[in-house]
Amino acid sequence: MGIPVVDFSKVDGKERADALALIDRYCQEWGFFQLINHGISEELLDRVKKVATECYKLEREAGFKNSKPVQLLNELVENNSDEKIENVDWEDVFLLSDENDEEWPSQTIGFKETMKEYRAELKKLGHKVMEIMDENLGLPKGYIKNAFDGGIDNTAFFGTKVSHYPPCPHPEKVNALRAHTDAGGVVLLFQDDEVKGLQMLKDGVWTDVQPLKNAIVINTGDQIEVLSNGRYKSILHRVVPQTDGQRRSIASFYNPSLKATIQPAPQLLDTKVENTVKDIKYPRFVFEIYICLFMLNKNFNLKNQDSNLLQQYKS
Repeated sequence: MGIPVVDFSKVDGKERADALALIDRYCQEWGFFQLINHGISEELLDRVKKVATECYKLEREAGFKNSKPVQLLNELVENNSDEKIENVDWEDVFLLSDENDEEWPSQTIGFKETMKEYRAELKKLGHKVMEIMDENLGLPKGYIKNAFDGGIDNTAFFGTKVSHYPPCPHPEKVNALRAHTDAGGVVLLFQDDEVKGLQMLKDGVWTDVQPLKNAIVINTGDQIEVLSNGRYKSILHRVVPQTDGQRRSIASFYNPSLKATIQPAPQLLDTKVENTVKDIKYPRFVFEIYICLFMLNKNFNLKNQDSNLLQQYKS
């Protein structure tokens, strides 16, 4: 069993209504689905895989071998400890954004040019996915994008997290990536074709997000759950370490501007009810505050009611 797959080419054809209905259903019931025939060329995706793999080998691998998770794991093994490492992940990761392009890896031939081209194509896909969410939710075209922009065009944040998860000799002692929901908006993930590891929580069971060549995995983050007033779900997910094979993961995040005010879309509230406060499942908040709290406490998310700091903003 894996997560649902959508043929995205159908949204522009005679089967558009059926394709949109599937996406709406998967956003409600899964919070995760994979897109095939999404319009990004296989030639570009193959180049992305090539430069990402070469970058890790040339510029990152040596550093990971001396990293904190490796050192902590070695200590546990040497001491024959039964403990598990809980506060760090078995992951090499760096961030790409328009704001930090001078800090991008520079030794790997073609990396910067390829990733700039890929990010531009993926951003277009993200816009299209959000417009489909608008339509499915009965919102004006561009509503989600405008909400993320915070009233100022093109100020939403679009970042790309490039991760590698090397083989782990003792996977029972460490997390590759701890269970979490995504604090932001829409995530577009280009994951490894062969090595598994990503899992999402479906009906209380950890379910594999199956590797599917050149597919783009979509998952809805916390801000989509808020904007949809709970109709769409932000789902817990994690990465489990593997003993064999190195997993590559390139996750791009379409997030609100830090200054954007996020709240349930008024169109999704029952205006016929005299006191609509009862229908509002989430409070209004500034995204910068939410993301700061999220980063301070990895347990801060919509699924952990004991630490749901959003309750503080309710009037």
